Amino acid sequence: MIVPVILSGGSGTRLWPLSRELYPKQFLPLAGERTMLQETALRVAGFAGVGAPLVVCNEAHRFLVAEQLRQVGLEPGGIILEPCGRNTAPALAMAALQATEGGDDPLLLVLPADHLFSRPEVLAAALEVAVPLAEKKHLVTFGIVPTGPETGYGYIKAGEELALGNQPDAHPMAARKVECFVEKPERATAEQYLAAGGYFWNSGMFLTRASVWLAELERLAPEMLAACRRAWAGAARDLDFIRPGAAEFAACPADSIDYAVMEKTAAAAVVPLPEAGWSDVGSWSALLAVGECDEQGNVCRGDVLITDSRNCYLHADQRLLAAVGVEDLVVVETADAVLVAHRERDQDVKAVVEQLKARNREESRLHREVHRPWGTYEGLAMDERFQVKRITVKPGASLSLQHHYHRAEHWIVVKGSARITCDDQVMLLSENQSTYIPLGSSHRLENPGKITLELIEVQSGSYLGEDDIVRLEDKYGR
Repeated sequence: MIVPVILSGGSGTRLWPLSRELYPKQFLPLAGERTMLQETALRVAGFAGVGAPLVVCNEAHRFLVAEQLRQVGLEPGGIILEPCGRNTAPALAMAALQATEGGDDPLLLVLPADHLFSRPEVLAAALEVAVPLAEKKHLVTFGIVPTGPETGYGYIKAGEELALGNQPDAHPMAARKVECFVEKPERATAEQYLAAGGYFWNSGMFLTRASVWLAELERLAPEMLAACRRAWAGAARDLDFIRPGAAEFAACPADSIDYAVMEKTAAAAVVPLPEAGWSDVGSWSALLAVGECDEQGNVCRGDVLITDSRNCYLHADQRLLAAVGVEDLVVVETADAVLVAHRERDQDVKAVVEQLKARNREESRLHREVHRPWGTYEGLAMDERFQVKRITVKPGASLSLQHHYHRAEHWIVVKGSARITCDDQVMLLSENQSTYIPLGSSHRLENPGKITLELIEVQSGSYLGEDDIVRLEDKYGR
């Protein structure tokens, strides 16, 4: 049995303003109709011998993960919630502890949640080579055959071939020992790697027996594994979510799979992935490279008009975006921010995010539309003593029973039906009906219908922050 372990802890700062801290790139449909998390899970769901995925994610993203998997009909084997970020090695340790908890010892196929594959059949073929290696206690990584002197990726230098007995000579995916891992190189060095051959881009994907990973971690990073075991012993479970002990996990050393184990173990092997159509989508120019271009080399998504422009990535999320006479630009429009960057400087977008964080700007964390387990809310207008929001509630969902210290609210139903509790009164409102929630009143909003409920909320008061919510009951465990 192969258990996919989907690592979904990234923040994707280089893809701001679409990617935000609380809605990062793995939850976005950047190259098609489905999100990158959905594509990752579906990519391997049809492979022979592959079971339900384990997902390791930030606790704040738990409902996004659960909902997006539900939308594509996938039932996770578990969703492990990291109380804080500790990089990929502890995340894989948690997944291995979960996978072996019932006495099983499956192979773990480790997949970042935010990569693209235009040819997943190449990964399927590589697994046929990698599985026998992993069964012989190798820790297998997958190396992307370079298509150019890329400086944005780390490299794997491969050594001698490993004899498997089940593949012909000169097999394009012949497994090899890992000689060393190499950090992101300068361009001249990357060109030397390409000319020399035997170097592969580090994909961040791995295949290992769960027990083998735990044994190597215990040998090479014993403090990390001990902390993970303590956190696992204190884990709580609700719904599909597994919550390791927060204090114990916070005490765990932070390190990547590569640094903690793969660069030190003698059991590392690499299986090449030739012509896989792979991208880690680490920048806007990466999307330009994998997108469908027009005759002038432009990739356009959304409502875009373009005249006499070349080699641009143009993304309109909310409004019409028009480009005239421009070249080599990245322009990304959202409801609350617009990015304009030269395509050769798109790696510097993270500096914008750092400035936003330094100024405590919400645009680094949230979109104007914010996702919650029950639906969404979107800020439409705000001034010193009032705020207008558009709220959607999924069929059968409900907000917490709550009250506020500083604001009152008016609710106007514009679509569907709403069951509203206000103190000891319960009412059912339909379209074009409204109600008033006085300051301090206990209240709840529910959608008893079969279509999405939409309403307009007008808040008024001396303080309108989201932290002025006192939850009295909440079925989502917040």
